[in-house]
Amino acid sequence: MYQVGIVTLSDKGAKGERQDLSGPKIQELLPKDKYEVISYTMLPDDREKIRRELIRLSDEVKCDLILTTGGTGFSPRDITPEATMDVAERNAPGIAEGLRACSMQFTKRAMLGRGVSVIRKGTLIINLPGSVKAVTESMEFLIGNIEHGLDILMQTDSECGRA
Repeated sequence: MYQVGIVTLSDKGAKGERQDLSGPKIQELLPKDKYEVISYTMLPDDREKIRRELIRLSDEVKCDLILTTGGTGFSPRDITPEATMDVAERNAPGIAEGLRACSMQFTKRAMLGRGVSVIRKGTLIINLPGSVKAVTESMEFLIGNIEHGLDILMQTDSECGRA
């Protein structure tokens, strides 16, 4: 069972001015037989707070997977990718590239997404867009495709290989 942390990044959501729909949607779309959400957090678009939460979830809570939603656009307050890179030990660019390629099938504006995917210790951290529609499309792409990578990080499977 993969242990998951979900972090929603939204200034308005953190102030209680907007209901978070994307975080709960992520939780709804995770197969209950494989994924257990052990932490759900909503934070403002504050680089240091995001950085500290990602470190806490990775190093202390020991999540296998952290999914963030929001803060990946071009707004000056959108700093989720930067905060994520602050805590990264290794880059995992193929996941973010795959998400953008998948999203480009729905809207060409997906090219404006700045989300990243990285590894910190044994934790995979993936930035997802903030809208419910984009989160749904992204989750449908991810589920079934990232489990092998998670198993390698957890050391329950060997490296990728094609015969």
